[in-house]
Amino acid sequence: MIIKKFVPCIYLYQEHAVKGLTDTTIVDTNPVRLAKYYCENNADELIIFDMSQVDAEHETSLDIMKEICAVAEVDVIGAGNIKRMEDVKKILYTGCKKAILDYEKESNIAITEEVSLKFGKEKLLISYNDAIVLAKNKELIEKYISGMVLMNAHQIRESMQMLDLPFFVQINQIALNKLLEIFAYENVCGVTGNTINENVKEILSLKELCKENNIPVETFQAAYKWSDFKLNNDGMVPVVVQDYRTLEVLMVAYMNEEAYNQTLKLGKMTYYSRSRNELWLKGDTSGHYQYVKSLTADCDMDTILAKVSQVGAACHTGAKSCFFNRITKKDYEESANPLQVFEEVFDVIKDRKIHPKEGSYTNYLFEKGIDKILKKLGEEATEIVIAAKNPNPNEIKYEISDFLYHMMVLMAEKDVTWEEITTELANR
Repeated sequence: MIIKKFVPCIYLYQEHAVKGLTDTTIVDTNPVRLAKYYCENNADELIIFDMSQVDAEHETSLDIMKEICAVAEVDVIGAGNIKRMEDVKKILYTGCKKAILDYEKESNIAITEEVSLKFGKEKLLISYNDAIVLAKNKELIEKYISGMVLMNAHQIRESMQMLDLPFFVQINQIALNKLLEIFAYENVCGVTGNTINENVKEILSLKELCKENNIPVETFQAAYKWSDFKLNNDGMVPVVVQDYRTLEVLMVAYMNEEAYNQTLKLGKMTYYSRSRNELWLKGDTSGHYQYVKSLTADCDMDTILAKVSQVGAACHTGAKSCFFNRITKKDYEESANPLQVFEEVFDVIKDRKIHPKEGSYTNYLFEKGIDKILKKLGEEATEIVIAAKNPNPNEIKYEISDFLYHMMVLMAEKDVTWEEITTELANR
C-alpha cells in the first residue's frame, strides 16, 4: 500500500521563489523562509526546481538548496539544471534525499544508467510530461529509477499502463475535493505543485478527509492509546524531551489526552500548560517548534520520553536546554560523546579563526593559508599509513588524532560543519 503525500514545491529563480516553471512572478524573496513555512504546515516532503540559466546562478541555487535542506524537517528532492553526472552529485551533496532527471531532455536520459550505478536507483526520480517517454525508455526506467514525477495530470492512466512505479503528480489548479480522485489511483504516491503550495494550511484537513475515505496518508501511528497510560493526580503524563541528535535533555513538560492526540496529529510536540490551564503547541509563539522523531513510554507507562528535532531554544530563557542551574557536582571523568568531543574541539578551532591568539599553532595554519593546511593534512595522512605498519596500536591513535585536528582546521577554513559531514555519512 502506497502512502499518499502532500508535497509543496519551490520554483527557484534568481534567488527567489517564483510562481512556476513558466511564471517568474515572485512568491517569496526568501526561499529558506518559505521552506520553513511549508514544514510548519505539515508538508510531507519538498521538491525544489532550480530554474537557473547560467553556471554562477546555478551555484547560488545550490547554496540555497543546501540552506533549505539544513532547516527542513522533511525530505527534500532536488531538480533542474542537470546536464551531467556531476550536477546530480551536487544536488545530492546539498542534502537532498533524491534528485530528479528531466526526461524531456535526451541528455538526462543518456546519463540515467551512469548516475544510478553511482548513487543508487533509490536516489533517482524522473520527471516527464507525456507517458510516451515511459514507453520509449521502459527497461531503462525499471532498472535504474525508483519513482517518477508526472508534470501533466491528464496522463495518470497512461502512466500506470506503461510502468508500475510510484509517481507524484504536479497539479497547478484543481478543486481540492478532486485530489481524492487522484489519490485513489494506486500508483500515485503524492501531489505537488501550486495546488498544494496555495493550500498548504489545509493539509491537515485534507489528510483527515483522506482517512475518512480510506486513503492512507503520512501520519504518526501510535502503538498505545491514551487509556494505556497511568496518569498522575492531574490526569496527565510527564514528558522528558531530548534532542534526537545529541541526546541532550531539553525540558520536562506534561501532556493530557488532547495534547497527546494533537502531538500525534501534527507531528509537533504539544503539551498542557498547568500554569495557564490550556493546550500549548511548543513554538507556536516563538517559532521554536519541536518536531517529533520518536515517542517512547517507560516500563510503568507513566512517563513519555520524546526525542525531537529542536528549532532554536527549548527554554523560554533563550537557553538550548532548561537544565542549566547546577546544584552540585562531584569530580568524575565523563564518558566522552564522540560527536560532542569533535564539536568542542571544532568550536575552539573556529574561535581561533575569529579571535586569533598569539603563539597559537592553529592561527599559524590559518595565517599561512590553504596550501599550508593541505600540506600538513597530506603529511598527517602519510603518518597514519606509516603508523599502521607499527605493531604498537597507540601510535596510530596519535596519528589519527593529529590528522583529525588538521582536517578540522581545513573544515573551518572551508566553512564545513560536523553536522554536514555526519549527515552526508548517514545519507550513504
